[in-house]
Amino acid sequence: MAMTAAAQKTTITIDVNKPLHAVSPTLFGIFLEDINLSVDGGLYPELVRNRSFEDADSLCFWQFRSLQGEAKVRKADLSNAKNPAVPLNARNRQFLNVDVQGDFTLSNDGYWGMNVEKGEKYDFSIALRTPNSYQGNMKAKIVVGDNVLAETDISDVTGHWKYTKATLIPTEASTNAQLVIEGNGKGEVCMDMISLIPQKRWGKSGVRKDLGEALDNLHPTFLRFPGGCWVEGEVISQRYQWKNTIGNIDSRIPLWNIWGYTATHGIGYHEYLQLAEDLGAEPLFCINAGVSHKETIPSDEIDQWIQDALDAIEYANGPVTSVWGAARARNGHPAPFNLKYIEVGNENFGSVYFKNFELIANAIKTRFPEMQIISNDWSGSHPSTPSHAMIDEHYYNTPDWFILNANKYDNRKRGGEKVFIGEYAVTSQCGKGNLRGAIGEAAFMTGLERNSDVVAMAAYAPLFCNVEHQRWPINLINYDNHRWYGLPSYYVQQMFAENQGTVTLPVSVTGSPLVDIPSSSGGIGLGTWNNTAEFKDLKVTTPKGKVLYQNNFSSGIDDWEMQGDGEWNVSNGVLSQNSLAAEVTAFVGNDNWREYVVTLKARKLSGENGFQIYFHHQKGENNRTRWDIGGYSNSISQMQTIMDSHSINYSIEPGRWYNIRLEVSPLTVKGYIDGKLVQQASLTDINRKTVCASAQKDEKSGDIIVKVVNTGNKDLTTKVLLNGIGKVADLAEATVLSSGSSLDENSLDAPTKVVPHKEQVRINGNHLVHKFPANSVTVFRISKK
Repeated sequence: MAMTAAAQKTTITIDVNKPLHAVSPTLFGIFLEDINLSVDGGLYPELVRNRSFEDADSLCFWQFRSLQGEAKVRKADLSNAKNPAVPLNARNRQFLNVDVQGDFTLSNDGYWGMNVEKGEKYDFSIALRTPNSYQGNMKAKIVVGDNVLAETDISDVTGHWKYTKATLIPTEASTNAQLVIEGNGKGEVCMDMISLIPQKRWGKSGVRKDLGEALDNLHPTFLRFPGGCWVEGEVISQRYQWKNTIGNIDSRIPLWNIWGYTATHGIGYHEYLQLAEDLGAEPLFCINAGVSHKETIPSDEIDQWIQDALDAIEYANGPVTSVWGAARARNGHPAPFNLKYIEVGNENFGSVYFKNFELIANAIKTRFPEMQIISNDWSGSHPSTPSHAMIDEHYYNTPDWFILNANKYDNRKRGGEKVFIGEYAVTSQCGKGNLRGAIGEAAFMTGLERNSDVVAMAAYAPLFCNVEHQRWPINLINYDNHRWYGLPSYYVQQMFAENQGTVTLPVSVTGSPLVDIPSSSGGIGLGTWNNTAEFKDLKVTTPKGKVLYQNNFSSGIDDWEMQGDGEWNVSNGVLSQNSLAAEVTAFVGNDNWREYVVTLKARKLSGENGFQIYFHHQKGENNRTRWDIGGYSNSISQMQTIMDSHSINYSIEPGRWYNIRLEVSPLTVKGYIDGKLVQQASLTDINRKTVCASAQKDEKSGDIIVKVVNTGNKDLTTKVLLNGIGKVADLAEATVLSSGSSLDENSLDAPTKVVPHKEQVRINGNHLVHKFPANSVTVFRISKK
């Protein structure tokens, strides 16, 4: 993003003696979803993978070796009276059956090798039984190749399930260790819940020590959990169910995770609440609303969801005399967790969600009127019921989008619904997570601070990523089995969290260089989503009427670019799309088209949604700048531009031809239906200033806190004027995040390439003059003299 003029005289003016609204005490928190092996293989410190053999019907992540024996996973089966397959318990249905006549070894690499430290203690446990008899000896070892780092005997195998436990202390450190069960004997032995966990952990929640510390250093004010898409599940049966995640670790029911692995629930509902308490953060529990990615539960069948929500709140907050409060006490926490926030659904929308939300929310408010309930705001649509406290908005985009939307909430209506930004991050045009991405987020966050009377909570997402299992492009904290690093974005989150005041101060920026609006050009397209539709009389002209493209669909469309699993046909002047597949598109036109008018007739035939008209489409790309008419279950019309999206409630009638007109220019897009202007989007009201700033006062310490983001590619000398400041210290402390290039990134091998540093800045009476580096974030703390 380039400056449109040479360096100018820029002034940031702060009216210290004119405080505005209070800063939300829960403004910046964290969102933890088990994605990218974030919990299993990450925050949860279990070193053994597939410890209870529930991942598959085969030896998944285990290796068995024996010249005279076999090992196979067995499922619970009590029908064979002679040799029944007896599970460890009714909820843990699979185990390993080893049948040998001599030596055998069973080994597990964990998550790409186990990390063990010299002299540290590791808790080993294994559940064993023999269905008839087993004669022999067994050992558990921590090994690296042929080198044994620690070992213990395993004995006392009986006809009933019984645990053997021991403490293993490695004599050497390794990041590539294995756990090996080694034996020599005859007969069958059943194994389950083979575990190895370091005693050195963080907090009462017992999470992996370095990752727990990384979270703690973010100073989050709230913790949203456990998802995300995982709350929904691909289908209803795969949704997160908290009651399956509490109690004894061996009786928690594993669940196939939508992100590509089985979750053990070693960190379950109780541990999430405990983690929030460890962090000093408010717990925010996200629950399923009877909506999955592919299925929904009608409102007349939602009673179980309502009861689960009520029981979850009772578990967190109820007295020990209540059913679920007593369960919490049995699990080691007699005192309430004081859950205040509950979100109903994740990125859900449409009539089924709206009705389910109303039923769930009203039931919660009736029994627990103190609860703060959050609804989903997806594509500009959310339930219209007074029983919820906030609406959840999500943003993933480019650095430029976040910079140009730094003033997004400046003109938001006051006194209405509060906003919870449950997920936001720069996820494209930022390498693997570079400084430029962090700059975009920091610019956006200054707007959240200025408008914290509207934006009550915000969380970067996703939080964690095991580098060996990346399912999301950009993640805040990345790690392998023994190291971690934070993106530059991690340090932006830390800087903002560590420097929160209690009241906002008026701040204005004058003389700032302007940033360029990203150019937008390209052809047009037609699309459907899980429905069939027809189009005819298509014409593209310049604003003055010169024809750029025209098609009466009397022949084929070989010059069009097709994407998705569509069935396109041309017949009798009509282009039809006859597949019910998702995201079916057809594109035509010139990449250099910038300003034009699209006219056509369109009608929906069958299926879920309406139709889409694409604009400024670049050949070979999969961008989504479009006008979506009758989208999201035929409930809204959404105008999606390169910088933002705008939605209105709108539905279309199947079988009816609509006259569509779309006027496209670099700064505005206008959509007409049957001659009436229905919707428009404008880029004229976005933030154009290179310098973004916010200011607060900490009423406890008296400090003035100023955050300045220089989003430009040049250093910028700027005057910071503090009207009404009074007497202050001669020097202010500055924390600065910058680097030699906006493309610089951190990594496992260079974790501190882009990190903040401290400076001292001289104050001259009521102002200071400072050179802000290109692509930098600076936080000043100005103290009383």
